[in-house]
Order: sequence, then C-alpha cells, then structure tokens
Amino acid sequence: MTTVLVTGGAGYIGSHTCKLLARTGRLPVAFDDLSNGHADAVRWGPLEVGNIEDSRRLREVIAAWRPEAVIHFAGLIEVGRSVEDPAAFYRTNVTGSLALLEEMGAAGVRRIVFSSSASVYGVPPASPVSEDAPLDPVSPYGETKRAVEAMLDAFARAHGARHAALRYFNAAGADPEGELGERHDPETHLVPRALRAALGLESHIAIFGTDYPTPDGTAIRDYVHVSDLAAAHLAALDYLVAGGDPVTVNIGAGRGHSVRQVLDAVRRITGRPFAERPAPRRTGDPPELVAATGRAARLLGWTPRLSDLDSIVETAWAWHARHDAPEA
Repeated sequence: MTTVLVTGGAGYIGSHTCKLLARTGRLPVAFDDLSNGHADAVRWGPLEVGNIEDSRRLREVIAAWRPEAVIHFAGLIEVGRSVEDPAAFYRTNVTGSLALLEEMGAAGVRRIVFSSSASVYGVPPASPVSEDAPLDPVSPYGETKRAVEAMLDAFARAHGARHAALRYFNAAGADPEGELGERHDPETHLVPRALRAALGLESHIAIFGTDYPTPDGTAIRDYVHVSDLAAAHLAALDYLVAGGDPVTVNIGAGRGHSVRQVLDAVRRITGRPFAERPAPRRTGDPPELVAATGRAARLLGWTPRLSDLDSIVETAWAWHARHDAPEA
C-alpha cells in the first residue's frame, strides 16, 4: 500500500483528504501537533503527533513510514492574526515548510502537494484571476504562502523535486457522509458562522463592507467544497506520480457568490432567521475574487462536483446541526 504523509492531517481540509486517500487505496499518515486539528478526525490512518518546525520529529516519522509523497497542509491560516503576529506565521509557515523540505530531501522523498492560497494575489486587477496574475499579497499570511511557493521552485531547480502548489479559494462545506466538518477556534469563515447564527449560537453576522462595486454591495468570493478540494489534492498527487512537471494551479469553483447570496442561501436551507449588521471593510479585501480554473482542468483533469452553493450549505448544515446544536 502506498503511504502518503499528510501534514496538518487532523485539520479541516487535511482530514477530508486523508479520508479520500484511504478510499483510493493509500495509507494516509497524519502529522499534526493538534493545536488546531482534532485527533478524532484522524480515522483512516495513523496519527503522528509533532510540530512542523521540529526537524528531528519529522525525520523520525519519515524514516518510520517511508512515504511516497507528502501533502502539506500544516500551518497557521488566520489572516487577521497574521497582521498582529507576523513572526508566528513566518516561523510556522515558512521555517516549518523549510524543515519539511530538508527532511524530505534527505530521505529521498521527491513529491509534494502544497496547500497554497488565493491570498498570494492580494487585490487582483481582474476577476476571474488566472495563475499568471501578479502576486501582490496584502497580509503576512499571503506573504508566507508566496515564500513557500518560491522555496518549492528553488528546490525543484536544485534537487529535481516535483511539486504541485494548489492556490485555493474559499474552502467550505462538509463531508457529504457526515463524518467530518469545519471546526476552527475562533471560527472566522462565513458559512459556518452563518450556520452558528442560524442555530442561535451567534447574535448576528457582520458583513464587512456593503458598498463594494458589486450588484448587491457585498464582496464576491469563490466557494469550493472541501470534498472537491480533497479530490484536487489527489489529482495533483496522481499527476506528480505520473511524472508531471512542477505546477501551480488555482482550485476554485470558477464562479462567485456575494456575502448576501450566501446568507440568503443559509436562511433558505435552514429555515431559520438570523440578524446581520454592516461593518467596515477589512483592509485588503478585494471586491471580487473568483478563480480561473482552466489550468487545473487541463493539467490535473480536475473539475469541482459539489461546489454549487446549495451543496456547500446543505452538507455544512447537516454537520453543524448535529455537532453544534445547543442541547434542549
């Protein structure tokens, strides 16, 4: 059985990817320090507890399991926190990734799928945004993703390593079979926060900016179902195993929905009202951010299957209603 090391494998996207890897005959070894992940989300392979910055621990785990490839999710993700504490983000996301690449190289592991982000584009000049758009991140989080992409390119040139960097847009939704869902603390993503409001666990939803140059004045984003994201990582892994050259691709639905459209979908699907309040725009938020997805389709053979808004909200609602509903 082929073994894949999944850093951050106890997290939201990582655990969904581990499930899919196991379903397709791989052994996913989750490497996670559990600072943001959940041990109970690791069900389809072993859990190795460790910090991505710990070279010695990485060396031990790679030697023990001898993975064919690595899928690298581990890192800090909160954009606002990255502005307040950039050192933590550079230390974990950049230094940790360097430690991983060095230990992979020493062990002869030459394939890695990297969890990058549309944040590398900053405020793009046009939408949909293609992979050839200028990289101009506006947060330390985005800067760390750009830095790791640059490291991957350098390691490919120097050592012949092969990588796929997946710049994905707004991950959302939950496992259609109900086994996994989104659990962040604090929760900053729109869909789970709206569902929590529908459950009465939040007093209201803040809409950050109601005066954008969009049809309803709220920001438009590309929401991609977490199961589609997992499938994209598997497609990228297959591409590398087949000898594909290093590649960087957008992973999104290729269409956008405004904040108000998302909130309306949540109200319609849950049948529950909740309050919303306007709030000032957040610095660096573009009016619209939608992925051009042609390269992923062409090179990886990947297209989203569950990333319509109703499927995203319905699967997330099924999970949150069961796991977050207040006791009667």
